[in-house]
Amino acid sequence: MKNMPNENNEIKPLPPTQAMAEKAYGAMQRFVEIEAVSGFVLLLSTAIALIWANSQLAATYDRFWHTSLSFGIGKFTFSKSLHFWINDGLMTFFFLIVGMEIRREIHDGSLSNRKYALLPIIAAIGGVVVPAFIFFVFNQNSTAINGWAIPTATDIAFAVGVLALLGSAIPSSTRLFLLTLAIIDDILAVLIIAIFYSEGLNYLGFLISVCGVLFVWSLQKIGVGSAFGYLIPGGIIWIGMLVTGIHPTLTGIVLGLMTPVRGIRMRETPLSTIFYISNKLKEEDVSVKTQRKLRLAQRELIPPVIRVEKSLHPWVAFFIIPLFALANAGVAINYKSFIEPGSIWLITGISLGLIFGKPLGIVGFSWISLRFSWCEFPHNFTWKDIWLVGLLAGIGFTMSIFIAMLAFKEGIYLNSAKLGVLFGSLISAVFGLMWGKLYLRKLKKFYK
Repeated sequence: MKNMPNENNEIKPLPPTQAMAEKAYGAMQRFVEIEAVSGFVLLLSTAIALIWANSQLAATYDRFWHTSLSFGIGKFTFSKSLHFWINDGLMTFFFLIVGMEIRREIHDGSLSNRKYALLPIIAAIGGVVVPAFIFFVFNQNSTAINGWAIPTATDIAFAVGVLALLGSAIPSSTRLFLLTLAIIDDILAVLIIAIFYSEGLNYLGFLISVCGVLFVWSLQKIGVGSAFGYLIPGGIIWIGMLVTGIHPTLTGIVLGLMTPVRGIRMRETPLSTIFYISNKLKEEDVSVKTQRKLRLAQRELIPPVIRVEKSLHPWVAFFIIPLFALANAGVAINYKSFIEPGSIWLITGISLGLIFGKPLGIVGFSWISLRFSWCEFPHNFTWKDIWLVGLLAGIGFTMSIFIAMLAFKEGIYLNSAKLGVLFGSLISAVFGLMWGKLYLRKLKKFYK
C-alpha cells in the first residue's frame, strides 16, 4: 500500500512499523524470485562442467581455467589464472551481496527483532556444529581433517530454487525462515573462512586494508552517494586482504556491512524536493540544476543498501555464481576417488554431514531453544517447516565447494571433496522435495 494524500492533498507517511514490514516483504519477494530462477541457471552450469570434465575434452577443462590473465601498469604486472580471478576476484561481489543482506536484516529485517531472530541463529549454529562433528567422526585420523567445515555451508540459490519447485502453497514464513537461516549460515561461513582458512597474517596488508576502510568512511562522511566512487577504496581493501593472507573475497563483507541503510543528508527531504521540482516542471524551460536535483531526490528515496543490492544481485545470481560453478564443479568421476586412502571417508563425511547433519543440527538445536523458552516459533510455522528447511539447508554446493578449495588447494582430496559435496547436495535436494510434496499433500487435506 502506498502513501495516500489526505483532505489537504498532503501525503501522509505510513506508520513506521507498516512501512518497515512492506519494505522487508518487497525485498524478500524480489530476492526469492531472483534466487529461484538463478538456481536453475546454476544447475545448468554444473551439468555443463561435469560433462566437460568427464568427456574426451577433459584435458581442456583445467587448461582453460588455468589460462593466465595479466594486468599491468608500466613495469608493474599482476598475473593470475582465470580460476583466481573468478574465485578471488568476482566472488567478492557475491560476498558484497551477502554483506548487504546482513546489514539490511540487522537494521530492519528479521535480525532486528531478538525474539524472532534468535531461533534461526540457534538453528544455524546447530547446522554448523552437527555436520562438522559427523565429518570429524569419519576423518579424525586422516590428513583430510582440514576439510571439516565443508559440510557446514548452505547454497542459498539452490536451496531457494528447490523450494520454488514446490510452488506458492509453501507458507511465506517458511521462505523467510530459510532466507534468514541461510544469511546467518553465510555469516558463520565467513567467520570460519577468516579464522581457519586464512594464511599467516602480514600486518602490512592489514594496514593497507584499514586505510581502505578509512577511505570508504571518509567518502560516506562527505556524502559521496555513487557506488562507482567506492571502487578505488574497495580495491585498496581487496589488495590489503590479499597481502595480509586473509581471503580477499571477504572485502565484499566489509563493504556490504559499511553500506548505509539511509540516504546521504540533504538540506530538504527527498519527498519535499520532488514536490518542489514537480511545480518547476510546469515551466517551459527546466534548468540542468533542477533536473540533477530531481535525479538526486529520486535516488535518495531508495536506501543505498537496497539500491546497490538491487543493481548487483542479478549480475551475481545469473553471471558470477554460474561462472563459479562452471569453473569449479568439473569433477572427474573416476575410481581413484574411491580407492585412495582417506578419500572414501572424506566423501562419506561430507555427504552424511550435508544429508543428515544439517537437518539434525537445525531441528535439534531448534528443539533445545524452544524447550528452554529462549525463543518462539514465527507465526504460521510448524515442525514440518523446520524439517523442510533443515533438509534444504543440506544443499551446500557452491559454498561447500568454495570452502573445499580453501581446505585442499588441489589433488585427489579436492576432487573427492567436490564429489562428496555433489552427492550430499543432490540427495539433500531430493529429500527436501520429497518431504515438501508430502507436506503439501497434508496441507491440502487439512484445508479440505
